[in-house]
Amino acid sequence: MLSPDQVTSLFTRSDGSYVFARWGRPIAPIVFGVTEGTLPVIKGALEAVVAMAGHHMAETDPELGSNLMIFFFREWDELPEVPDLDKLIPDLGPLVARLKEVGANQYRVFRFDEAGAIKAAFVLLRMDDQLGQVPAETLALGQVVQTMLLWSDTAFRERSPLAVAGDKTILRPEIGALIRAAYDPVMPVAAADASHAFRLAARLPVAEGN
Repeated sequence: MLSPDQVTSLFTRSDGSYVFARWGRPIAPIVFGVTEGTLPVIKGALEAVVAMAGHHMAETDPELGSNLMIFFFREWDELPEVPDLDKLIPDLGPLVARLKEVGANQYRVFRFDEAGAIKAAFVLLRMDDQLGQVPAETLALGQVVQTMLLWSDTAFRERSPLAVAGDKTILRPEIGALIRAAYDPVMPVAAADASHAFRLAARLPVAEGN
């Protein structure tokens, strides 16, 4: 089970600020740049994690149509060529330039509603040699988990949210319990005070038993 300090660290950003948010609306996904055979893998991972959290999915979002967009591509320069993507992701050009400069192969952009809850997310995956060697099931599960909450930018830098069990890759049980606790209806959809982490930690024993 995660300690309160460990929970705090998962939502404390590199600048020292505590920032938490969860989805405040059903997730309506769309995926670009994959084969039809890969789509069920991504959809299956998303459905499994959303159900585990006690959250919901939808065919469409009334405001945005699709509120979770996952892009697979080979080079960052492909993104600015996507029609109207610059309207959804502010400062797309400078963002792409920064990601190219540091050699990044993934990035997630979130948008929030008036209450601070996640209302949209954009998952950007440059399929370089490293990501290309990751099994589709593992890649899908890892990205879904990292999109369910607004984690710290350093949350999984040293340890993945996933683990290997036999010949399968699974979500680490303590991370699954934390996601369930975060989606408890009595918990706020967003928080900026570290006391929130102690409330999350207090719910972990019940969440781990589910």
